[in-house]
Amino acid sequence: MTITTIPVQGMTCSGCVNSVTKALTAVEGVQKVEVSLEQNQATVTFDESKVTMANLKDAIEDAGYDVA
Repeated sequence: MTITTIPVQGMTCSGCVNSVTKALTAVEGVQKVEVSLEQNQATVTFDESKVTMANLKDAIEDAGYDVA
C-alpha cells in the first residue's frame, strides 16, 4: 500500500470534504481516505498496482475541485 497527500483547492465546507472523500473512496484500489478542510489536503492510502496518481487527481477534479 502507498500513502500520499494531495493538496486540494476549492474546499470551503464540510460538504466539500464529504464530496472529495466520496469521490476518492469510489476509486477502485483506494483503501483509506482522510480529507482535511483546514489543511486543504487529502491523505489517501491506495494499492499502487490498481491506482495511479492520475486516477486520484481525476477523481478530485471530476468532483469539482482542483489539485494544486
